[in-house]
Amino acid sequence: MMASTTSSAAVAGALFSASKPRGSAACARVPAGRRRASCVVRCDAGVEVQAQAAAKEASIAALEQFKISADRYMKERSSIAVIGLSIHTAPVEMREKLAVAEELWPRAVSELTNLNHIEEAAVLSTCNRMEIYVVALSWNRGMREVVDWMSMKSGIPASELREHLFMLRDSDATRHLFEVSAGLDSLVLGEGQILAQVKQVVRSGQNSGGLGKNIDRMFKDAITAGKRVRCETNISSGAVSVSSAAVELALMKLPRSDCLSARMLLIGAGKMGKLVIKHLMAKGCKKVVVVNRSIERVDAIREEMNDIEIVYRPLTEMYEAAADADVVFTSTSSESTLFMKEHAQVLPPISDAAGGVRLFVDISVPRNVSACVSDVGHARVYNVDDLKEVVEENKQDRLRKAMEAQTIISEELKRFEAWRDSLETVPTIKSLRSYADRIRASELDKCLQKIGEDALTKKMKRSIEQLSTGIVNKLLHGPLQHLRCDGTDSHTLGETLENMRALNRMFSLDTEKAIMEQKIKAKVEKTQN
Repeated sequence: MMASTTSSAAVAGALFSASKPRGSAACARVPAGRRRASCVVRCDAGVEVQAQAAAKEASIAALEQFKISADRYMKERSSIAVIGLSIHTAPVEMREKLAVAEELWPRAVSELTNLNHIEEAAVLSTCNRMEIYVVALSWNRGMREVVDWMSMKSGIPASELREHLFMLRDSDATRHLFEVSAGLDSLVLGEGQILAQVKQVVRSGQNSGGLGKNIDRMFKDAITAGKRVRCETNISSGAVSVSSAAVELALMKLPRSDCLSARMLLIGAGKMGKLVIKHLMAKGCKKVVVVNRSIERVDAIREEMNDIEIVYRPLTEMYEAAADADVVFTSTSSESTLFMKEHAQVLPPISDAAGGVRLFVDISVPRNVSACVSDVGHARVYNVDDLKEVVEENKQDRLRKAMEAQTIISEELKRFEAWRDSLETVPTIKSLRSYADRIRASELDKCLQKIGEDALTKKMKRSIEQLSTGIVNKLLHGPLQHLRCDGTDSHTLGETLENMRALNRMFSLDTEKAIMEQKIKAKVEKTQN
């Protein structure tokens, strides 16, 4: 069994107790004026170092124990898995605690791959989902480690997290990512923004040293699937992003006669904010006021969109701008709430022509507008969870398009799994080649010893060595040809895998165990460093 967190803590506690006498002795040598403070600092530093050392030893011990019991895992290759939560499984309050900013994705990947049973990892964190994709040496232990990591990062107890998490494995995990990339799992069917976010995961991985062979290929194939679905179906018609759904929701809530002349305010001119302006312009709105920290980004949007008047106001005038607006869209990365109940209470009432209610459409995660703003009689708050109302209008059409998309996703899934299956033969090819070379080298050495070093010139020795290499290469050519497969033909792939298993049996290559031990050895060395 793997060493538990409790046992690690116990070791650290024992070390803490053992360090006290040495700490006390060290204090006796400190001058009286600084004795107490210096003692505390030095003792605490010593305890911290020893605790870290104990944790590292426990981690290494756990991996060594896993190596001893590795035979249990030989029948299965490493699992591809996804664990996470989305708008379908968790409220926005929980999602915002787990959200990982894009610039922190590489750090999160590094921390995840440092876990004992995780080989590769990627993080996809958006306003609607937080999903972690991994390749795990052990499914159960790997998932437990990831859940504990999520709990530590968010401050949410693991038991509470599990009530909202979903976990998928292998083909189910891959299919889920392909559906996410295609926009089939989005609140707004076919939204294009999620495909851009999946692409950003790959770019982020490339900039920080890579995602790992399996995860990288899976995400790239997911991008292909997403592009095909959008090109080959009509899935992108209508609202295709959270921003466009936010605009549709706002116009739906306004009186029909006043919806295009309503006073629109946007706070935040980032990517999502820019899309809000784009969709307002597409719906026929002629003017929008934009509050942003700087004017440069607003000017850039102005240059792109000539059919709508864009009025800039600085962040310091946010509440004055809100007082003059019928609809307030918020789309910022602010960690703090921008509008509380007390802010809404002091805003002037809205005219009856505009519905008598000021609308706050908050598409930010974490949220920019507190839910208690709705307690004010002349204000209503809508967040990303409320966009479901827009989605429901074309439910039947969505289902038809989703069925068309599933055919494409199944094709791309089959292609990815065939590629992954084809990788299984690579270790056997290497093992067989190494096995043959060891025999060749051993027999060549015996032959040269019998003949005698003095009896052969360098040219003769080189010729004999080339002869032995040539014989081995000719003998291996046929078997190795039957192990090479690109995964595109399922019939050929099946035969290749059968050949691989037969060669493993005939030559006792024990490839699976060697691979597992190599992976665990790499983990141990990484932990030691």
